[in-house]
Amino acid sequence: MTKAARPIRTFQIGLEWFPEHGGGLDRYYHDLVTLGHGDTLAIAGSVAGDGGAERETQGRVTSFASAGASLPQRLVRARRGIRRGIAAQHPDVVASHFALHALPLLDRIDRPFVVHFHGPWAAEASTQRGSRRIANAAQRWMERRVYRRADRVIVLSDAFARLVHRDYDVDADRIVVVPGSIRIDRFDQVGVSRDDAREVLGWPKNRRILLSVRRLVRRMGLERLIDAMVPVVRRHPDLLLLIAGKGPEETALRERIAARGLADHVQLLGFIPDDALPLAYRAAECSIVPTIDLEGFGLIAAESLAAGTPAIVTPVGGLPEVVAPLSPSLVLSGADVEQIGAGILAWADGNLAMPDDAACRGYARTMFSWEAGITRLADAYRGVLA
Repeated sequence: MTKAARPIRTFQIGLEWFPEHGGGLDRYYHDLVTLGHGDTLAIAGSVAGDGGAERETQGRVTSFASAGASLPQRLVRARRGIRRGIAAQHPDVVASHFALHALPLLDRIDRPFVVHFHGPWAAEASTQRGSRRIANAAQRWMERRVYRRADRVIVLSDAFARLVHRDYDVDADRIVVVPGSIRIDRFDQVGVSRDDAREVLGWPKNRRILLSVRRLVRRMGLERLIDAMVPVVRRHPDLLLLIAGKGPEETALRERIAARGLADHVQLLGFIPDDALPLAYRAAECSIVPTIDLEGFGLIAAESLAAGTPAIVTPVGGLPEVVAPLSPSLVLSGADVEQIGAGILAWADGNLAMPDDAACRGYARTMFSWEAGITRLADAYRGVLA
C-alpha cells in the first residue's frame, strides 16, 4: 500500500470517555474514534477514564489516568501516558480536544499538531457560580499556550473561528471550520410516530410539547426561557415545556418555575439516558435552544433535526449556522425574554414557517453525518501534512 493510499494515522487526545462521563466534547470524541477509524483515518488516542475506552476500542484508546484523578495527577500522568502512546503509534498527526491534557506534551510533540476547539474553557468556567479569578486566569493561559502552538485549529463554526482569532491571537490562516457531526441513524427514528415515542416515555399525548435539552448552567438561557413561558401559557394553556438535563442551577430553576406559577407548564426532567434521547426529540413537536452566550455549534439542534423535530435557536454563536440554511424562521430575533417569548408564540400560533419531518431529517443527513464529517476532517489533517 502506498503512502497516498493508506489512512492518515492520528493520535487523538481527549478529555474523558463517553458514556462514563458525559458532555458534548466527550460525545464528539467518542463518536470520532469509534466511527472515524477506518480507510480514511486510523485513530488511536488517550483520555482520562475508567477502562471503558480500552474495552470499546480494543485498546486503540487508552486511559492515562482515572476520571477522578486530581489536577496534578492528570498533568503528570498525561505527560507520561500520552507521550508513551504517541511513541508507540507513530502517528502522522497529533490532535488534541482539551487544552489541559495537551499542555504537558507541548515540548514533546515532534510532528504536526492539530487542536480541535470545542469551546472557550476559561470563559465557560467563569460563568459558573463560585468561579475563581486565579483559576480562570490559569485556564486561559493554558488555552493560549496550546492553541498558539497548534499548526491548525479546527473549529465547529464561523462564529468560533472569529472567537479563536480574536481572543487567542491565532492567525486566521491556521483556523479551519469543520461543522459538528452526529450519529444520524441513532436519532432518525424511522417508523416511530410522535405518539409512539410519548407512549414509551410516558409523556402526555394530549398536550403540545416543547423540549429543551441543556446542561443546567447559567449561560444556557434557561432562566429566560422559563420567564418567556409566562405570557405563552396564558394564550396556550395546553403547552408543556420539558427541560432535560442536570447541572448546578437545578434548584434555582425549580424555584423560578414555582415562583412564576408554571408548575403545570414547565417541568425539569433531569438527566435523560443516552438511549432515550432520540425518543425524547421525536416525542416533542419542537425543540428550543435558548443559549445566551458561548455556543459554538449546538449539536443538540442537529440531533433534534435528525429526529425529524425542528429546532428553534437564539441567534448566538454558531447556532444560526446549524439551522438557518434549512429555514431562517428557526432563528429567533434575539436572546432576551421578550424575543424568546415572541418566537415561541409565533410557533404556537402557527405563524412560524416550520420544516416538516422529512425536510428536517434530509437536511440533517446531508449536513451532519459522520461520513461527511470524516471527509472534512481528513482534508483538514492533510493540510498540515502538505
